[in-house]
Amino acid sequence: MPKMKTNSGAKKRFKLTGTGKIKRKHAFHSHILTKKSTKRKRNLVKTGLVDETNERRIFSLLAMN
Repeated sequence: MPKMKTNSGAKKRFKLTGTGKIKRKHAFHSHILTKKSTKRKRNLVKTGLVDETNERRIFSLLAMN
């Protein structure tokens, strides 16, 4: 059986932490920033973790089953 291909979009967007969780970036920080408060923009810069309910889906996109 051939190897499973990694989804190219997913490999650019997600990284694994040392404990095996999946890191992600926040949306809404690329444009139309003038109406957003400084605090909101600053918090969007920080990375977040993917919710447990979506982890299995992203692991399959990263071909890590």
